[in-house]
Amino acid sequence: MTKTALITGGAGFIGFHLAKSLANQNYNVTILDNFSRGQEDSEFRNLIDRENVTFVKADITKPETFELLNTNFDYVYHLAAINGTENFYNIPDKVLRVGIVGTLNILDWFVKQKKGKLLFSSSSEAYAGALKLLGEKFPIPTPENVPLVVDDPSNARWSYGASKILSEVAVHSYAKAQNMKNFSIIRYHNIYGPRMGFEHVIPQFIEKIVKEGSLSVGVEDSTRTFCYVDDAVRATQLVMESESTNGDTIHVGRSDGEIKIIELAKKIFFIAGVNPRIEFRPPREGSVKRRCPDTTKLLNLGFKPEIDLDEGLIRCFEWYKTKFS
Repeated sequence: MTKTALITGGAGFIGFHLAKSLANQNYNVTILDNFSRGQEDSEFRNLIDRENVTFVKADITKPETFELLNTNFDYVYHLAAINGTENFYNIPDKVLRVGIVGTLNILDWFVKQKKGKLLFSSSSEAYAGALKLLGEKFPIPTPENVPLVVDDPSNARWSYGASKILSEVAVHSYAKAQNMKNFSIIRYHNIYGPRMGFEHVIPQFIEKIVKEGSLSVGVEDSTRTFCYVDDAVRATQLVMESESTNGDTIHVGRSDGEIKIIELAKKIFFIAGVNPRIEFRPPREGSVKRRCPDTTKLLNLGFKPEIDLDEGLIRCFEWYKTKFS
């Protein structure tokens, strides 16, 4: 029997790649999105033109949206969110509304399902405040059981991280109150690739190169690990479809390949064949200096990343340079 999947935020970055992957595996895929972040471009239109893909244009913050859906999905991927650091500062009210109200609406609808499993996509931003709290005791690579802390509610950056924290609490609370056993939570860590938007460090470097010839580039003195979107999609599906992950929280990303942002910039410049002047700039308030997840749980499920950073950056550059030229 053909499996069915609902993806909220399916026009967005990871959601689109997940929908395309599942459709290629002959799942019947329903995409729910309102294009607040996703792109209605030719790639997306080609996807929804497929016989096994259905698109519902609607807003998850409105309860009536869920009257448009059936209640017989095998898998419900709740990925919808307003991501992008600039958005956290510029439209924090909308970030909170989609993140919190949207999740509560999804849960109210999901508990009426006749079958299926729910996967909620959280973020490493949920535990960013723990680094300040724990200081030198903060573990890196960071496991899933690290405290979730909002260290400064007045910082609008927390509109995103706090919405993820509350949503994680909501999923566990509904699970207990409604005897909901089939659910998992994942936390994405620096997923990158084509269609990731224009507010992230990698497309910003590429834009600087293409539009300005990269005379100078400012970078923060921080380190990250990066996971290519195709690997993240495979990991996401693996967590969803593994019974052993029910009720668990699992980091999705890579523990290997931690790299300074300045070295990341140099890799992109090498691919582009340019050599700009690099200037350090202070990080925005609330940004952590170092982030690297412990992915032991994910690896124990049998996950093996396939796309290394050099190959992923080449794919990114080739896709983005056409958007900026």
